[in-house]
Amino acid sequence: MTGRLLLLAFALGCVGCGTTRQTDSARAATEMLLVSRAVDEAVEQMDFSALAGKAVFVNSDYVDKSLVDRGYLISTVRQQLLAAGALLKEEDKDAIYVVELRTGGLGTDRTTLLVGSPQLTLPAVMPGQPTNIPEVALIKRTEQKGVAKIGVFAYNRITGRAIWQSGLQEGASTLKDRWVFGAGPFSYGTIKRNTEWAGEPLPKLSIPNPFGTEKTEEPMPAKPVTPGEAHLWANADVPPPPQPVPAALAGVTGVAPLLGRVQLQ
Repeated sequence: MTGRLLLLAFALGCVGCGTTRQTDSARAATEMLLVSRAVDEAVEQMDFSALAGKAVFVNSDYVDKSLVDRGYLISTVRQQLLAAGALLKEEDKDAIYVVELRTGGLGTDRTTLLVGSPQLTLPAVMPGQPTNIPEVALIKRTEQKGVAKIGVFAYNRITGRAIWQSGLQEGASTLKDRWVFGAGPFSYGTIKRNTEWAGEPLPKLSIPNPFGTEKTEEPMPAKPVTPGEAHLWANADVPPPPQPVPAALAGVTGVAPLLGRVQLQ
């Protein structure tokens, strides 16, 4: 008996435990999805077909460098240019046309509506013992919205003349959360494939969804290829077409070598 007790004590003494380190990213995934989806929607409205076959350089100097999503915006515009058939150049000296972009707004907003009693903290009855009254929500609504306002224009780098502009395009994305008598959140919006309850998709029912019918927006079909769809370019290795020489510069000394170098690339 004594030997069994010693064996049991030894086994209990060998029992170990482990921990898993969990961290959160600096920005919420929802915020990043809202902003990127708004950028996609705004850029998809731009028709870059006027720059097909032209050697262009993308100038992003006028996009605020403090914007967290600046890189995503620039890359999306470059991708849409390629999809339209433009020939991207990494340096302005190798291009005849310059595409300049700017943004008038890129971020998220949040609105909240509560029907009930918010969380309250009452004065302490005893020192060091505050009295907290939890939130009592009969109906609660929270809406987050991602907004992107983008403008793009192109001009001839040599002559300085404008050749095209996109107009100001705006994109928006949404996420809506609902609580009813404390149950929730019921989440839906353009960044959700289906309505979710507490992070889990709700089963599809034949009855109308009381929390909204908003669904994920599909890419606009009017453009050649949108950033949100897969596509394989079959003519990637075809030599670029010769770049036209502006009539105003046909006889200007020193311009022909530059244009010739661009034509050969």
